[in-house]
Amino acid sequence: MKELLELLGFIALAQGAMGLLHEFTDWKIGLVQRIDFLDGYGIYASVAFLVLGFALFAAAESRKSG
Repeated sequence: MKELLELLGFIALAQGAMGLLHEFTDWKIGLVQRIDFLDGYGIYASVAFLVLGFALFAAAESRKSG
């Protein structure tokens, strides 16, 4: 379970970073810019992904390994 939380945390953290990179540089990367209902809320969604990633890492650290 710990490894799954770490994997999901990494994915959320990467998507948040790529979303912010897209918003500030107009590179066409990341998941946030491809979701239609998030149009106009890219920065907020990317920050939410970053926070979710850190929360998943914290949850993984609180779990016992195995």
